[in-house]
Amino acid sequence: MFRQAIVRQARLFSTSGPVRKSAIDSAKEAVHNVDKTIAQQAVKGIEAAEQAAQKAKEVAGMSTSEASAKADEVTGQASGTASEMAGKAKGKMSEVAGEAQGKKEELKGEAKAKLS
Repeated sequence: MFRQAIVRQARLFSTSGPVRKSAIDSAKEAVHNVDKTIAQQAVKGIEAAEQAAQKAKEVAGMSTSEASAKADEVTGQASGTASEMAGKAKGKMSEVAGEAQGKKEELKGEAKAKLS
């Protein structure tokens, strides 16, 4: 009987603790997300430049003044798109940095509470 009680209790014993992210892991994840966002925006900028080049090829059959006007228009559009994407990337980066700072402060508070 005593032996059975020990076996039952041994089954309930667990050595693995709860999985929690440390501040470093949270910061690494935030940096990874920012890097991913910036890379996606860079790809969009490259695609916009490729489209501009394609439009320039289409314009090649026009007169010089028409081609120049069309090239200026396409350049303006590409520049606007690139600026917009850069702004979005900066906004996302600020957002993620704020979240990381908030998580840091939260973990700091939890650590102080445990020490008290």
